Amino acid sequence: MNTPSTNEVWVFNGRHGYFPSGVFADRNTAEQWISEYDLSGTLTKYPVGIPVYDWALSNAYFEPSKAEHTTARFIGKFSCAQLEHYHYGEED
Repeated sequence: MNTPSTNEVWVFNGRHGYFPSGVFADRNTAEQWISEYDLSGTLTKYPVGIPVYDWALSNAYFEPSKAEHTTARFIGKFSCAQLEHYHYGEED
């Protein structure tokens, strides 16, 4: 069993929500909660203390190729497919 790291959290976003509905220290606890309520959405492991945009840049998962890639609007909604994530529930 993996010991939860304080350097990462698991965040659940419901399929139709704009905001996270749960933040967990470990995947197992998150999956128990998702199962209990038969939820649909995505569970993603996020690094703590570093923005995803900066994490992606530092790990060479993303390189800005357009001027808009450095704007606050782009960075504020940036996500990275290389973050460990899992999908739950049925497709709509």
